[in-house]
Amino acid sequence: MSEPKTYTLDVPGAVLSYDVREADASTKPVLLIIGSPMGAAGFVTLAGHFGDRTVVTYDPRGAERSHRSDSTAEITPDQHADDLHRLIEALDAGPVDIFASSGGAVNALVLVAQHPEQVRTLVAHEPPASQEVPDREPVLAACHDIRSTYLSSGFGPAMAKFIKLVMFEGPLPADYTSQPAPDPAMFGLPADDDGSRDDALMANMIACNDHQHDFGALRRASTRVVIGVGTASGQQLAGRAGLAVAERLDVAPTSFPGGHDGFLGGEYGGVGQPDEFAATLRTVLDR
Repeated sequence: MSEPKTYTLDVPGAVLSYDVREADASTKPVLLIIGSPMGAAGFVTLAGHFGDRTVVTYDPRGAERSHRSDSTAEITPDQHADDLHRLIEALDAGPVDIFASSGGAVNALVLVAQHPEQVRTLVAHEPPASQEVPDREPVLAACHDIRSTYLSSGFGPAMAKFIKLVMFEGPLPADYTSQPAPDPAMFGLPADDDGSRDDALMANMIACNDHQHDFGALRRASTRVVIGVGTASGQQLAGRAGLAVAERLDVAPTSFPGGHDGFLGGEYGGVGQPDEFAATLRTVLDR
């Protein structure tokens, strides 16, 4: 695999940055590896395991190197799906395979519902499709509370609530948002508000979790859709949502090593089980 070459793509309201790692003489589909709001920097280790095919990573709108014209507006899965549609068109390499993590998996499911001809296989790893879990009401209330906390108090207090939410095991109780707020210092986060309101995670918070997927379109799609769930995170929100999506699609979920971040190999300070994770992904893609 060659060193990545970086390109930009103008899309409505944003300029996306993406990286292409070319594989000489590969006959396999391009592998597009995506997250949201995690950008290309989070997938360096995983991309390195697929030197036998061209791998593309990108920064979603508003994240890392990608910019948008309105830096404080909320971002929707439909916007991300349109960005991905345009990115695949720009690659001009035919249908791609996609590994999509977290919010990226939500966005990729929307893409497949709208443009199945562009995707051969989608591996959607733990999409936080919160509308599909039985405790959707307290979950969505918690998401709105996080967003409200961000707007009123800044990043640290909101991020502390987010970490508590995504780490919670099992269904949320009805009074979840009435519980005491976590101290940002517990997670090494600042309590002071720096006044900024352009964080990509917070911009995606409501629309990503609140999105109602078109399962009819997904079941009719020519794309092969695989839902991945971490062996260590199946009772956390994204894992539970992934299981619910698999049930709605009438497919058996595929177990991936580790948790929600099982593919990390030191990016952002996180270490999962990247070798085992990549091996599982390769097996899934080669079926």
